[in-house]
Amino acid sequence: MEVVALVSGGKDSCFSMMRCLDYGHKVVALANLVPLDDAVDELDSYMYQTVGHQIVVCYAKCMGLPLFRRRISGSTRDHALKYSVTAGDEVEDMFALLSEVKRRIPSIGAVSSGAIASDYQRLRVESVCSRLGLVSLAYMWRQDQTLLLEEMIRRGIVAITVKVAAMGLKPSVHLGKELAELKSHLLQMNESFGINVCGEGGEYETLTLDCPLFRNARIVLDDFEVILHSADSIASVGILHPLAFHVEPKPGSSSSIGDGVIAQENSSCLYEVNGAIAHTDAEDKQTLNPTPTYDAYPNTNLHISKTGKSLFSIGCWIEEPSSASQGMKADLVKVLSRIENQLKDGGLSWANVVYVHLYISSMKEFGLANEVYVSFITEQKCHLGVPSRSTIELPLVQAGLGHAYVEVLVSNDLVKRVLHVQSISCWAPSCIGPYSQATLYGEILYMAGQLGLDPPTMKLCPGGATAQLELALRNSEAVANAFKSSIFSSAIHFLVYCSAHLTSTEKEAVEQKLQNSYIAHLDSARSGSYPTILYVLAPDLPKGACVEIKPILYVPADDYNDNDDDGDITREPEAGGSKPSPSKVLSEWSAQYSALHDSCCLVNTVAGKICSAVVSVTNDIASKICPSTEQSHPSKEHLKAIARFCAFQLAKTLADNGFSWDDVTMLRFYYSVKYAAAADAMSRAWKFHEAFAELRGAAGAPVFNLIPVSGSGRSASMDDVVTCELLASKA
Repeated sequence: MEVVALVSGGKDSCFSMMRCLDYGHKVVALANLVPLDDAVDELDSYMYQTVGHQIVVCYAKCMGLPLFRRRISGSTRDHALKYSVTAGDEVEDMFALLSEVKRRIPSIGAVSSGAIASDYQRLRVESVCSRLGLVSLAYMWRQDQTLLLEEMIRRGIVAITVKVAAMGLKPSVHLGKELAELKSHLLQMNESFGINVCGEGGEYETLTLDCPLFRNARIVLDDFEVILHSADSIASVGILHPLAFHVEPKPGSSSSIGDGVIAQENSSCLYEVNGAIAHTDAEDKQTLNPTPTYDAYPNTNLHISKTGKSLFSIGCWIEEPSSASQGMKADLVKVLSRIENQLKDGGLSWANVVYVHLYISSMKEFGLANEVYVSFITEQKCHLGVPSRSTIELPLVQAGLGHAYVEVLVSNDLVKRVLHVQSISCWAPSCIGPYSQATLYGEILYMAGQLGLDPPTMKLCPGGATAQLELALRNSEAVANAFKSSIFSSAIHFLVYCSAHLTSTEKEAVEQKLQNSYIAHLDSARSGSYPTILYVLAPDLPKGACVEIKPILYVPADDYNDNDDDGDITREPEAGGSKPSPSKVLSEWSAQYSALHDSCCLVNTVAGKICSAVVSVTNDIASKICPSTEQSHPSKEHLKAIARFCAFQLAKTLADNGFSWDDVTMLRFYYSVKYAAAADAMSRAWKFHEAFAELRGAAGAPVFNLIPVSGSGRSASMDDVVTCELLASKA
């Protein structure tokens, strides 16, 4: 992509540009914001007027690039971490600056910034990029600062300190020193006082005099003075004021820098961007995009299921012959509209949604499905952050379930922490759009489906299924680390999607890789047990991936507590007196099914507050439940027996571990469509619904989602007849 780089004069913005070239991008312009003379921070304003204001112009000359510059007219008005468009805020000056860059250079597709650890800075750049239809590139985001500093020095960035403001940094000693000279001292101060070695905490600021990007010339500082701003005995604050400097041409300069190329057009152009801030066509399109309504598609047989109380799942699917379907767009509109109405009926909205499972009939229509999705779920509707999401292809049409099936995890309260990084970086795959990397609700972290994507290029890694699994694990660990957690010590449950394109040998290799690279390294000291693991075979995955993983983690709260809201929009009506009590039914079924419990159930409980379980009904188990039926053509009675068996095992698991049905937040039954008769019966869910009603002594909406798959199970063979997946959590 062609890139405009946000520059301030320091080392970070220069190194960010170098990283852009490393990954095949082309820097074609620079953009700089100049503070007002009467800026709130007098010291920073003075630095920009005496150093950055002049030096950045020199950068453009040294690099042979056009420079777009705007004087900030606004101030910090939106102090929240997540930025909302606010008139008069200084972020709107960035918007105006980059709007002009895009107007003059329409081919620009991305913006480079030097963000390393500041969510505040990153989120504001991402907000502006989203409004302008640009991609944010932040290749230093969440990188180890010691390694970054060493690489900057090794790759030839010559930068001096022009401000110091930290314990262990003295203006009289450390101002004007090159990074290479200060490296050892900075590392020592990091060990002694915990300072950020790259200055991310404001410990110091730099001025770049030379780097590989400066193909035409370097900057030479001829004279300067040290100004003491604060003579604090612990951490003095001082700045370096250049008195004289000049640009020195480089002999034998070349337009080539490594494998990247710096554009040579308009090498001496300086554009002052002034005037009022105007909205763009792209921004207007986002704000005016209407949400389709279910009313446009009447007479559809929609089904909905709900679980739990304060945290619960809503699943919605279409039950109709494929010939009656109006296609992907129509089906997804119907389903999302029905869920939206269900939320409204409970006094909720998309802002209450924690997680979304988006199941579609063909991954070839992923783009179309995404267009519909973003017309319902937007950042504007989700002020705390957009929900995390997993998208896979399922054999919906084969099961008579239309082209779209959606399951959402919903909370009654608005207390969640969302990680949504839209910038492309080296940290983890970006989420450009209204879906986030992970959402923390209570003490459970729900992570978006992770593929084996190389974060800086967003391409699937070579090497097939095992290589993709290895990288997906690393990506998941990076996301977990952002919550001070780890997939190796905090996992509750692990869902592994495998593509149906994999051979039996490749699926076995995936299971072995998970064993060697993950399970063998698990540490149960924190959670007290090991995660449950479930494999699901899907016809296709996003980007044609071989594997997708979806971890759920336990993140103990410090002072973060769930809302004790007793609202119950999912409570089922009490049944009549003719139904047997649940305890009596459980006792009756125990005699039939309890002997098989240990052979078919995986259970993980965490701190007495969370329970995950996987119940695996293999062909062998199925034959023991109802031995007279052929496995490939199970009868209705056989299905009824399987449904009762599953309901019993789940009820026993909950009871044995001190949980109730009201604690269930997610319950899925995966069934293989290769059993044709089973697909027809199970897709209507009657047998499972009857079994649960019989067991619980209650009727009403189903408390589970029935998911048609190509295969599922506790191993990568994925040859279960039915697999149950349960998650329960106490408020």
